[in-house]
Amino acid sequence: MKTFLIQATGVILLLSFIYSLIFTYIELNSKNQLPADFVDHLPFLWKGFYLALPASFLINGSACGIKFYQEHGRIERDHILLQQAHLENQLKLLQDQINPHVVFNILNHIHILMRTDTKLADYLLLKFSDILRYQLYHCSQNLVPLDKDIEHLRNLVEVEKLRWGNELEVSAEWSIENKKSFIAPLLLVPFIENAFKYVCRLPGHKGYVKIFCMEKNGFLLFNVENCYSNIAGYPKKEGSGGIGLQNVQKRLKLQYPDAHELNIESGNEVYKVSLTLQLSDNNES
Repeated sequence: MKTFLIQATGVILLLSFIYSLIFTYIELNSKNQLPADFVDHLPFLWKGFYLALPASFLINGSACGIKFYQEHGRIERDHILLQQAHLENQLKLLQDQINPHVVFNILNHIHILMRTDTKLADYLLLKFSDILRYQLYHCSQNLVPLDKDIEHLRNLVEVEKLRWGNELEVSAEWSIENKKSFIAPLLLVPFIENAFKYVCRLPGHKGYVKIFCMEKNGFLLFNVENCYSNIAGYPKKEGSGGIGLQNVQKRLKLQYPDAHELNIESGNEVYKVSLTLQLSDNNES
């Protein structure tokens, strides 16, 4: 800043001096009064110099303003690029935290079934291959087709239904009108995982999980409801449902800052999650 002020002052003085020379020449030439002695020019030079100061200041200020505007635009562009890179890194980190958790749960289910029902375990392996294929080839993108993501969720629900059998009552309704809608991958998985993880499975109590998912007019309505038991220590408060629920809340704030509404309710041993999401009709990020 000190260097800039010195340079700006020097430019203003230089412009004023040049203007004073021009003013003196025009003024004296118009009156046919061109003194031979330089001392006789000084009154005209000082007059022109003082008159030129405001104009020189204005010219220099305008030039600095244009330069500052260009620099500000460049800084803003760099800042936006840095923000995008930071958000992409955050989202990649959150997705990397979710994916291994999902894979671990499914492999654990299959490991248990291999001891009791090999045919069912074989069927779940096929489901697992579909789930893994989706994660490998689609989840690296910022947005994926909604129908693909819903198919992934249906595979997860099918795995859970087969795992628990008659111990749980599971109902799921899926309705997708627009096949061209896009959504962030694996965004809804933690809600389904939490529902099956904390659903009431006490002896003498048949738990239930209800899932409703509907796309209409560019909006996704997603509801998950399950019963729980206070004895099992279900996390009733929002944000206390482990890394999965915390991650999905962070991702909603990052990817859908003004395009989502999330409500989590708990009471009377019933846990409800309601999400309204404004979807995108293209996969540009």
